[in-house]
Amino acid sequence: MRAPMSAEVRRRAGGRNLYLVPYLLWMLLFVIIPIVLIGYYSFRNVEGGFTLANYGKAFTSVYVKMAVNSFFYAFLITLCCLLAAYPTAYLITKSKHKQLLLLLIILPTWINLLLKAYAFLGIFGSAGPINTFLEWTGLGARQILFTDFSFIFVAVYIFIPFMILPIYNSLEELNPTLTDAARDLGASRWTTFRRVVLPLTMPGVKSGCQAVFIPALSLFMITRLVTGNRVITLGTAIEQHFLVTQDWGMGSTIAVFLVIVMVAIMFMTGERNRRTGA
Repeated sequence: MRAPMSAEVRRRAGGRNLYLVPYLLWMLLFVIIPIVLIGYYSFRNVEGGFTLANYGKAFTSVYVKMAVNSFFYAFLITLCCLLAAYPTAYLITKSKHKQLLLLLIILPTWINLLLKAYAFLGIFGSAGPINTFLEWTGLGARQILFTDFSFIFVAVYIFIPFMILPIYNSLEELNPTLTDAARDLGASRWTTFRRVVLPLTMPGVKSGCQAVFIPALSLFMITRLVTGNRVITLGTAIEQHFLVTQDWGMGSTIAVFLVIVMVAIMFMTGERNRRTGA
């Protein structure tokens, strides 16, 4: 009886493995091969010859300053998203209209990023609704576009759904009896949140921070449209090297460092699931 069962198990396993083929092809064509090409071009100069100068240039003061700016702005964007997303996700879990609120949060992600950036050009412009309101109140028009504030505001608007959703999922999965038990034992609301709710929802917080911080490191289109390139990041430098100076080697070198940093962040913030059982 065991031989037929083993053959059946192997047949089913082989059938399941066929479903992995499209995924493996996708990973090969759009992840592995591009990374290999980036690594290859990082050792090439403008003329196409082999060089190690790109990696030496990457540690000069200009690029180090760009890296510091990139991490600083990515940190600010992630922090602002987290401070706004956690209470929002918590209120959604307590609402009677969860599905409607989630739909309203997800809808902006269906809109093209370029359209959203251009929309804010009109909103923050000198003749936009915000400056019109400021003039009506007597405060006078302000220069909102091409500032750090406009960059961070637009970036937070774009990325905040990716912070809300994982935190919402963690809060939804939280067993309410745990918070009830903490309250029954005399814990205040703040103590219950700090000692029970927040630690148990940290996987969602980590996932949200990962989903925001990593793409925020390589922003370039918003820096060009909303800040007029006044905010310079590594993403902006990569775009300039590939599209303007045609120095693909230097652009690839910066991209290699970004890939390494992103992988390191994923490992540091990733949740290791330890499953035990008989």
